Amino acid sequence: MTIFRRRVSITLVLCVLTAAPLFGHGQQSELLPLPLDEVRMFTEALDRIRMAYVEEIDDKTLLENAIKGMLSGLDPHSAYMAGKEYDSLQETTSGEFGGLGIEVGRENGYIKVISPIDDTPADRAGIEAGDLIIQIDSKPLRELTPEEAANMMRGEPGTTVTVTIAREGTEPFELMVVREVIAITSVRSRLLEPGYAYLRIAQFRLNTGEELEDELRELYEAQDELKGIVLDLRNNPGGVLQASVRVVDAFIEEGSIVSTKGRLEENDMTFSANMETIAPDVPLIVLINNGSASASEIVAGALQDHGRAVVMGTQSFGKGSVQTVLPLDDARAIKLTTSLYYTPSGRSIQAQGITPDITVDDAFVTRRSRSISQYNEADLPGRLANGNGEEPGDREAEIADALISSERVLFTDYPLNEALNVLKGVNAFKPTARGTTGSFGQRDSM
Repeated sequence: MTIFRRRVSITLVLCVLTAAPLFGHGQQSELLPLPLDEVRMFTEALDRIRMAYVEEIDDKTLLENAIKGMLSGLDPHSAYMAGKEYDSLQETTSGEFGGLGIEVGRENGYIKVISPIDDTPADRAGIEAGDLIIQIDSKPLRELTPEEAANMMRGEPGTTVTVTIAREGTEPFELMVVREVIAITSVRSRLLEPGYAYLRIAQFRLNTGEELEDELRELYEAQDELKGIVLDLRNNPGGVLQASVRVVDAFIEEGSIVSTKGRLEENDMTFSANMETIAPDVPLIVLINNGSASASEIVAGALQDHGRAVVMGTQSFGKGSVQTVLPLDDARAIKLTTSLYYTPSGRSIQAQGITPDITVDDAFVTRRSRSISQYNEADLPGRLANGNGEEPGDREAEIADALISSERVLFTDYPLNEALNVLKGVNAFKPTARGTTGSFGQRDSM
């Protein structure tokens, strides 16, 4: 009886392993020979579980768990997706879903925050890139896949979820977060000062490239001259590859943007720029940090390699792998790492990230008001009048302002301020005879 059951199990496993094509619907690949000794060992384990496990468990569940384990053992980003997990992936790329608004990965068996998405419950609750989520609703997450953890954090808008956070330098703590419908605004823009624009990309979705182009056109229409742009990719967890390519294409006129290389020839691709470029010359700063991952690193690396931008901030996350979703049927698929990203100069991003040209740590700037005891020539009795016909300011008003502002300390974004200062420096030293708006010609000239 046992021998018969084992033969059935072997047949079942062989059918499962050979029935599904490697690349889903319509794409067949050559079947590789199976290692029979390992298959026999697998079926032996399957039989023992079916016969001796404390509770009866069906073959479908056992085999799905086997697939999950097989994929999770490969790398942190390969996974088996079924039902809600598969639906969640499609919702995330389309830009609207219910949950906390957080991108997660796996590190040493725990769930690691790659980045919270701007203006989402996770962001407002204070969850930071690099945090480890060790429990969700008091359930330990050890060895759980990122997809399973993300599914636990999703739910009906208005309901709460409690996450336990482990952060370097602090004791683990709990945060209660209220779920919302996460409608991601991919691109935002504003003027920092006249002529200096700020562009923020929160995540790369299907239409992010188009949104960026629209924002750039509006900025050009609103300004007589655009002297510089800060492109903020901090805490951007990535997203759709094609969107990142289109973003880079808005700033360069020619050349490679990114290439992918894998074990199979069909996974080797190169994406290049075209001549339809919106902002080929305006000076550009790209801000990155440890929460900048995947598509964000593609953009930063491409603009850096082309000498088109100065990259500022801290070392990026280092996710340089490509995941391909391979459907198994209408409700199930595997997300499989199939290749690695390479920047135009041939650098691999994987487990290394993008090194900024100028390192600027996250910090705050305190604007210091003028001391009441401080004085200048205009304050001296009997001083000579100004030859330009201009009268000095009201000293009493300045003192009053100093008294007020000393109680109202202004905190601002230090890396953003430094980026703006670099752009101003570029324009300050730009030759007046130059007929363009200026650009960074060589990366090592700064």
